Amino acid sequence: MVRKFFLFAFCVFPFRLLSQDLIKLPELQNLIRQAGPIKVINFWATWCGPCVKEMPLLEKLNHEDKSVKVILVSMDYDLDPDPSKVKKFIDRKKILSQVVILAEENPNDWIEKIDKNWSGALPSTLVVNPNSGKRKFIQGELKEGDLEKLIQEVSK
Repeated sequence: MVRKFFLFAFCVFPFRLLSQDLIKLPELQNLIRQAGPIKVINFWATWCGPCVKEMPLLEKLNHEDKSVKVILVSMDYDLDPDPSKVKKFIDRKKILSQVVILAEENPNDWIEKIDKNWSGALPSTLVVNPNSGKRKFIQGELKEGDLEKLIQEVSK
């Protein structure tokens, strides 16, 4: 009986963020390099107003362009390692893109490993073509048309 209820609850109320979505930097680097489609990797936090403001653009891309993989990397862990807050945010905003929480502390130790020019500002977005190695990194809030332009640049 309990097993059936759990299966029913999981199907009716799916969890978009599970404990395995906590990743360390080497796992994120592997995800970035992994062969396959162009990836749009957005670094954001629940407390970041511009991050929240640009979410609809990322969700729209995720929904409309299946040739691109959108990955949202939460940077909340450094200030609050409780993943339930990120999960609640994702559920409340109905985020369907893949979300991972970067379980790293002290960003100054690792931000240059993502991009040597990254100041650590949020939001920031990395667009990478793992097949050609082309990549574009932008700091700051995305505007309408920015993602498409960045994707086109790494596609050439």
